[in-house]
Amino acid sequence: MSSGIESSAPGWINSLMETLGAPGAGIAIALENLFPPLPSEVILPLAGFAASSGQMGLVAVLLWTTAGSVIGALALYGIGALLGRDRTVAIAARLPLLKVADIERTEAWFARHGAKAVFFGRMIPIFRSLISVPAGVERMSLPLFLTLTTLGSAIWNTVFVLAGHTLGERWEDVTGYVSAYSKAVLVAAVLAVLLFAAVRLLRPGAGSRRG
Repeated sequence: MSSGIESSAPGWINSLMETLGAPGAGIAIALENLFPPLPSEVILPLAGFAASSGQMGLVAVLLWTTAGSVIGALALYGIGALLGRDRTVAIAARLPLLKVADIERTEAWFARHGAKAVFFGRMIPIFRSLISVPAGVERMSLPLFLTLTTLGSAIWNTVFVLAGHTLGERWEDVTGYVSAYSKAVLVAAVLAVLLFAAVRLLRPGAGSRRG
């Protein structure tokens, strides 16, 4: 791969793709799901560019990156399932500002909107990985979880792989837009947490600690 790519992508990503081809892109995306700080906005357009230059097949990239997304999400689902509701409630009861009633409200919300949350969550930075954990905690039907995760991941991956494929050597242009989107989501999440903390501090009696 060109020096331009190597300067903007972590070396291990380049090594995986150069050594394994499309499966290497799939492994990188699986790891990105498990460790959200890893740059999917680099991996996917880079894989698309590699496909445009003939280093790997476009269809293979799409299939392997989607498979990697599903495998990573399934691992997080398993962590949520192992954690389970009882442990989640026990942890919530010990955290400052968080109450068991908050977990109960979240459960009720997930019962109503879990399918949409998993599907659309696959297209939101940060949450695209984390949404698999509550799905596991709530023991969402595994076939349903896999179907929604596959569809959502396929859409997200296809958009950015095709963008890199179309832009060719200008694939890095994609990362700027995705980075701005990711930062906006992060800022919104931080503001939501701060607002929650402020409300809870100002209304310490809100909610209840039920067993």
